[in-house]
Amino acid sequence: MERSGASGRCPVQEQRARWERKRACTARELLETERRYQEQLGLVATYFVGILRATGTLRPAERQALFGPWELIYGASQELLPYLEGGHWGQGLESFCPHLELYTQFAANAERSRTTLQEQLKKNKRFRRFVRLQEGRPEFGSLHLQDLLPLPLQRLQQYENLVMALAENTGPNSSDHQQLTRAARLISETAQRVHSIGQKQKNDQHLRRVQGLLSGRQAKGLTSGRWFLRQGWLLVVPPHGKPRPRMFFLFSDVLLMAKPRPPLHLLQSGTFACRALYPMAQCQLHRVFGHSGGPCGGLLSLSFPHEKLLLMCTDQEELLRWHHSLTLAISLHFRAS
Repeated sequence: MERSGASGRCPVQEQRARWERKRACTARELLETERRYQEQLGLVATYFVGILRATGTLRPAERQALFGPWELIYGASQELLPYLEGGHWGQGLESFCPHLELYTQFAANAERSRTTLQEQLKKNKRFRRFVRLQEGRPEFGSLHLQDLLPLPLQRLQQYENLVMALAENTGPNSSDHQQLTRAARLISETAQRVHSIGQKQKNDQHLRRVQGLLSGRQAKGLTSGRWFLRQGWLLVVPPHGKPRPRMFFLFSDVLLMAKPRPPLHLLQSGTFACRALYPMAQCQLHRVFGHSGGPCGGLLSLSFPHEKLLLMCTDQEELLRWHHSLTLAISLHFRAS
């Protein structure tokens, strides 16, 4: 007589049981992390935003630049948590989604927030003392204000992962399946927008840094509106004579070759003078040698309509990185055309 056991279970029932286990695990993680998230939001809202408003240590514009819509984000979490504690996942997350725009606003303000914190800690003695006093409270443990400021953006990434997992492990016949699926889609779209904002802010930082390294009238506005890809020293190999070291800045549309200013230059020591701009849309790239993967580096040949560059790199890994970045810059124009 055959025994009834695991081998006799219905595959549909087994799948449902797996969904339920994963759903329960994800729901528990979402609830527990939301409690911790709200607690940390509350610490900043209470001991920083609220007290700074009451004492006037920072002007309203400075306080807004530093914290952005922090209190509104805290309020959205306070609305969400009771739904999660009651097990009303779909209803709670559907009610939370209209607040996602706050996270986009917070991301757009992130660079301004970092700059404001650095400036105020540097020049505002009263604020510096206040921050040190608040961070010393036992409620903060070893956390500092600068550690807590990125918290909403980190939480948005957690929302995307957890809500997506919750939706995927909720059966299509469940009463909150549509609500969870819609919430997962909206959160994912918001996370993508926030990622794009972050990428643009990082690029703007690179552009400002590179613009600061360039000097002379030709350098004005060279980085405006571009996407930075790579910079570094390469040896320019002439038809005759010795290779010359030059600093190269690669952007999405051009390769900039620059020469260092003399160390004894009174005003522009440590900067670079632009020597040439090469349009990547007109570039043909070849590796002359350096295919073997050995340690000796290699040569890259860049052909343009009116000039040809032969660039040497003595480090094989650096050569490969340059080849990859140059190939990317060229391919960007093929995609756009």
